Amino acid sequence: MNAPVSSVINKTHATPPLTPSAPGTETAPDGTATRLPTPALLRQRISLNNSLREQISHQRHAVQQILSGHDDRLLVVVGPCSVDDPDAALEYADRLAALSEEVREHILPVMRVYIEKPRTTVGWKGLAYDPGLDGSGDMPRGLALSRELMHAVAARGLPVATELLQPMLAPYVDDLLSWVAIGARTTESQLHRELASDLAAAVGFKNATSGDVQVAIDAMSAAAHPHQRFAVDPQGYPVVQQTPGNPHTHVVLRGGHGEPNYQTHHVKAATAALRNAGQNPRLMVDCSHANARKDHRRQSEVMLDVLAQRQAGEANLVALMLESHLFEGKQPLKPGAMRYGVSVTDACVGWETTEHLLKTAAERLA
Repeated sequence: MNAPVSSVINKTHATPPLTPSAPGTETAPDGTATRLPTPALLRQRISLNNSLREQISHQRHAVQQILSGHDDRLLVVVGPCSVDDPDAALEYADRLAALSEEVREHILPVMRVYIEKPRTTVGWKGLAYDPGLDGSGDMPRGLALSRELMHAVAARGLPVATELLQPMLAPYVDDLLSWVAIGARTTESQLHRELASDLAAAVGFKNATSGDVQVAIDAMSAAAHPHQRFAVDPQGYPVVQQTPGNPHTHVVLRGGHGEPNYQTHHVKAATAALRNAGQNPRLMVDCSHANARKDHRRQSEVMLDVLAQRQAGEANLVALMLESHLFEGKQPLKPGAMRYGVSVTDACVGWETTEHLLKTAAERLA
């Protein structure tokens, strides 16, 4: 039986004392800065063996084949809005891995392991930043715990997805990712477009919070080109990184200003704009956020509508995103008094609904 991620981290992956070659957790004399472990150090401690490396390469290719239209399965990025309890996330992963075996002929599930959360103002920023959920900001532990969790999910045979918010965090986890989101608030950011151009995984650019799809189309164009970007190498040194360009990008429709944009006329308008720009016209629909009018229960309605469009011949709808956890709803952050398997950020549908939706999709696509 697999040990809980939290116990593995605590026992075997604690950040070591600071050394010249392996930065750890030394605090500056004035208390304003804490040195982090380098990406190389965490990649060495929580490493990929050849089998897992080959699995991730194969899964990246499978995602790319769906997005390019060479595989007619439905890509479904599904999982918690954000990960706050690694043990609950692993229980979810075990359930999703079993379900994946049942639906794999028609659906490719990819698990959301979101360790960063964009905030409109302030709030909990995610597992990588505050694993204690108490404002202590133990980022050295958060980075290690995040990588360990992604590794454990991948070891269960699941492709891993996340949203990359802080470009400097990417080298800690990008070798584990099969799909990456660039969020609505950062799609227009030059730094994130350059980051996307350097990733081996497929990248989905969300439309802006206003609902504007053109910024995502522009992001695809920018990410497809090589760039010279400011980056941090595995040893933690600042470098000028030459990126190859990423041909595997696409638009994610997530609605805007409280209004949905997944209906037939929205899809036709988005695909026409993509074709006019010479970009991949295949789309993912985010069933949450404005598409669900911020009501998690309406995600089912969105997903069933997208499936109906596919059945009616809309071949460009190739992917869905669903916010789902073990149990329905959300809860406030109250360390020491948290309900197991319930989201602490956006409300999610529960596992029973998730299982029903994925099985229904597989049946309809058959």
